[in-house]
Amino acid sequence: MIHVFCNKRGSGKTKALLNLANEKASEAKGHIVYIDDNSRPLFQLDRRIRFINTSEFSLRKQESFYGFLCGIVSEDYDIDTICIDGLFNIIEENLQDAAQLFYALEKLSSQYAIDFYINVNEEQEMPDFIMKYVA
Repeated sequence: MIHVFCNKRGSGKTKALLNLANEKASEAKGHIVYIDDNSRPLFQLDRRIRFINTSEFSLRKQESFYGFLCGIVSEDYDIDTICIDGLFNIIEENLQDAAQLFYALEKLSSQYAIDFYINVNEEQEMPDFIMKYVA
């Protein structure tokens, strides 16, 4: 399952995603991963959540980001939730060209029973392929 939270910058998407991740950590049987492009939320997360700062890696294209996610999943089969804060801060691609990434995430989600929660800044009109995931 993929849930996309889209709204303008400064609307509280990150805080809501942090709260969601912390709630999941208290009730989840599997592992939770929180991915961001900086370390600011590190100390706001429950210690049971695996935090990954993508600025330490060279993830600018959607193919490399998808490979990165596959590596995370292959390393830990107990992951049931992945939170991605600011997807288009991590990858430098156009929102309109991300259909392939979302299709791949959908397959990954169904194959490994992983829930993806993704924050996207709404700076332009959301394409239809993303609107079907908007929570």
